[in-house]
Amino acid sequence: MTVLVRVRLAVLERTIASGQVPTAGEIAAELDMPLAMVQEAYAKLGEGHVFVCEQDDPSRLRMANPFSAVPTAFKVSARGGSYYGNCVWDSLGIVSLLGGEGVVETSCPDCSQPLSLRVTGGKLVESDSVVHFSVPARRWWDDIVFT
Repeated sequence: MTVLVRVRLAVLERTIASGQVPTAGEIAAELDMPLAMVQEAYAKLGEGHVFVCEQDDPSRLRMANPFSAVPTAFKVSARGGSYYGNCVWDSLGIVSLLGGEGVVETSCPDCSQPLSLRVTGGKLVESDSVVHFSVPARRWWDDIVFT
């Protein structure tokens, strides 16, 4: 298994287990790797749009897609854990990654009314909501934090 795969899997496994996206130092200790090697993996995974590092600290992730390392308006409950998604798309991806059963709690960006999106058997149920992306998909990575 390559270093990139080992680091990516370790980050995902730790995030799923704890609900918190780990730092490079935590992953370096877990995998018994030099910190610089994990930071390099974080950067390379960032180039591939898998991770987003904090601009001022290459040891900290902002996003380990589909998970957010910071609180967002998209709270996900699935498989007994709580997580934050970067957007509704990623939040539904978290539910799918964790077995297709869960709930995304958010609010309407237009009117602020609370929204609860329930997924059962891998399908979104009982929702008349509309997902709108204000930034075209081809432009998401121009400023992924804004998107």
